[in-house]
Amino acid sequence: MKRITIRDIFEAKETVYRFLKPTPLFYNKQLSEKTGAEIYIKFENHQPVGAFKVRGGLVKLCRLTAQKKEAGVCTASTGNHGQSIAFASRAFGVKARIFAPANSNPDKTRAMRDLGADVVLKGKDFDEARLICEKYSANTGAVHIHVANEPDLLSGVGTIGLEIFESLPDVDILINPVGGGSSACSTGLALKTLNPKVEVIGVQAEKAPAIYNSLKAGRIIEHESADTFAGGLATRIPFEYTFGILKDILDDMVLVSEDEMEKAIISLFDTTHNIAEGAGAASTAAAIKYPEKIKGKKVVLLLTGGNLTRVKFHEILNKWN
Repeated sequence: MKRITIRDIFEAKETVYRFLKPTPLFYNKQLSEKTGAEIYIKFENHQPVGAFKVRGGLVKLCRLTAQKKEAGVCTASTGNHGQSIAFASRAFGVKARIFAPANSNPDKTRAMRDLGADVVLKGKDFDEARLICEKYSANTGAVHIHVANEPDLLSGVGTIGLEIFESLPDVDILINPVGGGSSACSTGLALKTLNPKVEVIGVQAEKAPAIYNSLKAGRIIEHESADTFAGGLATRIPFEYTFGILKDILDDMVLVSEDEMEKAIISLFDTTHNIAEGAGAASTAAAIKYPEKIKGKKVVLLLTGGNLTRVKFHEILNKWN
């Protein structure tokens, strides 16, 4: 599979901006003082589906042939990718079926259905749902859209990097949550191409360290579980396409705990009045946990999504009050 380039990302801009506007990038004084770095937050939770992935879904659906659009699409998702495909399918008049784990975030499930997708809840986690989706595709002819192994998805998501560079061309470090790796791959590639001095630090959950451990080992390692509340990070098996790119793009990789992500959610709410989901807060958690890695630097924290349930937010507030 051909790797994306900066040219692919620039070509995706036209499709992305037919439907979306650039998201805000704001300086955060409180987090800057806390970490000793110059902290900026990229608010992808301001997207119409509350997460960054919608950029890629639009590009993928736009580029399907008329025959493939007629066949319909299917995908597996813990929520944000599914919302992206549902949003894009509605935009281009394509039938979508989305397979999600049985214990999926109910807010994300409802949002996918509200966008017109047929949602099937099966499997104990994302990877089981993905296998069910692949079987459905083989049996029906629906076009299977992988959550990460899709150059068109990455090309659309890479427009985040173009926006960061346009607003902050002298950025030193990008801290990027990593689940399947699509945002770190594409956003990091865009920034590093435009400014080779940029460092990209990936973040995973301690309870879902598949890519972290695989990078350390130099090969893909499958894990038995990914038991994190941060659904966007809950990947047991690295994907070959994005893993190959991550090996070249990431300058460092760190882990954060469940408690650290919860505390970061509170920090983001206190300092920005934005609600981040677990994966979205992982970059902030990493900045707070590892200030020595970013001290004195100009740093962008990618807030990848804000689809946190009210029940979970209430639980976090009570826990850390």
